[in-house]
Amino acid sequence: MTKAFLSIESLGVAFGRAEVLREVNLKVEEGEFVSIIGHSGCGKSTLLNVVAGLVPATTGAVILDRQAVEEPGPDRAVVFQNHSLLPWLSVYENVRLAVDKVFGGKKSRAERREWTLHNLALVQMSHAADKRPGEISGGMKQRVGIARALAMEPKVLLLDEPFGALDALTRAKLQDSVMEIHAKLGNTVLMITHDVDEAVLLSDRIVMMTNGPAATVGEVLNVSLARPRQRLEVASDPAYLAARGAVLEFLYARQAAAA
Repeated sequence: MTKAFLSIESLGVAFGRAEVLREVNLKVEEGEFVSIIGHSGCGKSTLLNVVAGLVPATTGAVILDRQAVEEPGPDRAVVFQNHSLLPWLSVYENVRLAVDKVFGGKKSRAERREWTLHNLALVQMSHAADKRPGEISGGMKQRVGIARALAMEPKVLLLDEPFGALDALTRAKLQDSVMEIHAKLGNTVLMITHDVDEAVLLSDRIVMMTNGPAATVGEVLNVSLARPRQRLEVASDPAYLAARGAVLEFLYARQAAAA
């Protein structure tokens, strides 16, 4: 039996006496787009932070490409809801900083410049390369954050509610961009979201968490929608509606006691 590309095995996390996660098991195949959804306080972000190496597991393990995850590394790039761009650097320089850190000894200066520009083009931000974060919109900042993460060539792209602070129209445009990038690169993505429609539109599978404390995986739903996906077309697709209904039923019927 082959090992999964990313394997979360009997994972538990406690902060003092507060048990946040208990016996979380999840396997993600290379190239999959998996969303994690659940009520506030169910440990979604904690789980992502363990995969990122930012929070240690209390019990169990995270295995990525046959290697145990014990600290942060460039093989796992995180895009947070807050873009975390350095305000004194240009858009180009913010991405170049990550490129230099990861590829400083592997690519020439010219290759690093070309790679930086390539990733800005992927997120349609070439035109703003010389602007500073304060001169661009929130959606553009998130595009730059995604470009910076992709430029590290991570084995897994970790998205922690990356569109949560954006208006509905900007959010929809960025969702479409992420789908296009995923189709083009075939990268492995693990995303935290509160948005049921977002989870169904973007994901191959949706992991539904039980309520905290001591939250765990309650159910995993396969999203049987063909790719590429067009949001207006899938909105009336029976498979989309069935998946959306299943997630809503889990969250608001079986997990209705959430705070």
